[in-house]
Amino acid sequence: MNFYKHETAIIDEGATIGEGCKIWHFSHIMQANIGNHCNLGQNVFVGNHVTLGNRVKVQNNVSLYEGVHCEDDVFIGPSAVFTNVINPRSFIERKSEYQTTLVKQGTTIGANATIVCGITLGRYSFIGAGAVVTKDVKDFALIKGNPGIQSGWMSKAGNKLEFNEEGIAICKETQEKYKLLNGVVTEY
Repeated sequence: MNFYKHETAIIDEGATIGEGCKIWHFSHIMQANIGNHCNLGQNVFVGNHVTLGNRVKVQNNVSLYEGVHCEDDVFIGPSAVFTNVINPRSFIERKSEYQTTLVKQGTTIGANATIVCGITLGRYSFIGAGAVVTKDVKDFALIKGNPGIQSGWMSKAGNKLEFNEEGIAICKETQEKYKLLNGVVTEY
């Protein structure tokens, strides 16, 4: 075993856990695929067929249900919520209706945010604490509120970007440049 598993954690047969991962107290990993150097906090549930890329951090009290796929370097804050059926009812089985949610590289999801199934969160997007996201999110977009609306742009380092008249912004931390053109941000 080339990863750490707390004695109270449960890992089902068929799960794939990458090198250097840490799985903490009372977590349960079903038949999922977890990349290298991931950190899963206390009381995390990872359902069947969920995939986590490398260096994904899942904070305490998060459930990742079947249909959730996270690319590399994703951060999921405490008690964030994911769904996998758009119209659940306890008395109707809808396992054949699970929808895919794609969380692209470098995305941050704040504490207590809710991500409704069937959407894509763009690269390095930033979902604010408590936001309820019901539609696709653009790369580098900052989303806040309920329902979640875009309220700006964020750098790869997680700093708010301020664009000048030419549509150029510079991250105050890394000095990386970004271009805003026709409602799309790209690295410049």
